[in-house]
Amino acid sequence: MHRLGISIYPQHSTKEKDDAYMRLAASYGFTRLFTCMLSSADDTEAMIQMFSDLCTRAHQLGMIVSVDTNPQIFKKLGADPLNLKVFKDMGVDIIRMDGHFSDLEDIALTLNPYGIQIEFNGSQYLNLDRMIEKGANPHNMTICHNFYPMRYSGLSEERFHFFNSKTKTLNLTNAAFVSSNEENTFGPWPVYEGLPTLELCRDKAISWQTRYLYATREIDDVLIGNAFASEAELKAMADADPNKVTVKIDLDDTITEIEKKIVFDCLHNRRSDSSDLLIRTVDSRMKYHHASIPQRVCDKAMFTVGDVVIVNDALNHYRAELQIILKPIPNTGDRNLAGHLNEDEMKLVSMIAYENIFGFIQ
Repeated sequence: MHRLGISIYPQHSTKEKDDAYMRLAASYGFTRLFTCMLSSADDTEAMIQMFSDLCTRAHQLGMIVSVDTNPQIFKKLGADPLNLKVFKDMGVDIIRMDGHFSDLEDIALTLNPYGIQIEFNGSQYLNLDRMIEKGANPHNMTICHNFYPMRYSGLSEERFHFFNSKTKTLNLTNAAFVSSNEENTFGPWPVYEGLPTLELCRDKAISWQTRYLYATREIDDVLIGNAFASEAELKAMADADPNKVTVKIDLDDTITEIEKKIVFDCLHNRRSDSSDLLIRTVDSRMKYHHASIPQRVCDKAMFTVGDVVIVNDALNHYRAELQIILKPIPNTGDRNLAGHLNEDEMKLVSMIAYENIFGFIQ
């Protein structure tokens, strides 16, 4: 199951703004709320009251609440691995451990009597498999990566996949952060350069960030690290398909209606015997083989990387087959240019496994 989430930082905002944002996100199907205790400078009682109130309001909208903590926050709240009552009283659903206790104490956290989930830091190398072997309750364990406020400090793809590979077989829910590109967004710290998990996601459209995380097949829950995302960004995330790779195509101006149907309405999958020059997907060829696809004029001498083409009437046997160009090939007149995928979208194309289903969006 995939879930979407937002982040709220009540110590840096107002109740009215936070509530409006939560209501808007909930209307688009967002069900997780992340918040951070690490940056709270309030005294203990004020801190407990603020986060208790936030949990109550979030629950009224059907959201579950994750609070970012560490052993120092536990000490401030009078909690310890054997006593999470203060979190239960606040209404916290998930305790995220930005830092952690000893292995034995971390195991004890997962055995709490309240059913509070313990969310371990996915951007650290923790022996969660050994913890489970030693009695940790996997039903009370989840994973969430860090976000990185400072530019150039986000995880590399290599490191991201490394951390995920260590927990992939445990079947624990894994979350990561994307970042809004709205002006004047903020997080828990006075750094304003976005809050993604991966550096490659910084400054990218939020739709692309979300689709990238889904394409890795390593992330279940996608959370917006900074606040406040725009309604358009919330909608873009809600529209992203978590079940398959989807790529955004810039359609050619002269594309026909039947070619649009081939692009958007057919079941595309990457043939297992595709060459290194192009990706072939043949459902459209079966579906529209008897339709006419007249040759259209294209002034390109070569089809280039990212071009999406459809075989036309000049090559009758393969008519209606859709192809994505991976390396330049000559335009011999038997393919119509349907559109183009930019460099970012081709990054997602590279993540389409052989025989896997994928789709196009506008």
